[in-house]
Amino acid sequence: MTKNEKKYLNRVAALGCIICGAEAEIHHLRTGMGLGMRNDYKNAIPLCPPHHRTGGYKVAYHAGRLAFESQFGTEIELLEKVRSLL
Repeated sequence: MTKNEKKYLNRVAALGCIICGAEAEIHHLRTGMGLGMRNDYKNAIPLCPPHHRTGGYKVAYHAGRLAFESQFGTEIELLEKVRSLL
């Protein structure tokens, strides 16, 4: 990861979870990506651990993408919100 990439991702994480505002980690968008592939660093959103991976079905993205997106919006919609905040 380059210095500029790390700086950008730190700015994204500093926004806090795009859903609830809690301390966040980086979620790389899966939309349009194949299995095991990671999206470009500019296609990332901040999610807290429960909304990212530990919250369970209908809460965490990785526990049920369709349920998550129906409740909180698609990855693309959330990415647009992040970009407007940056």
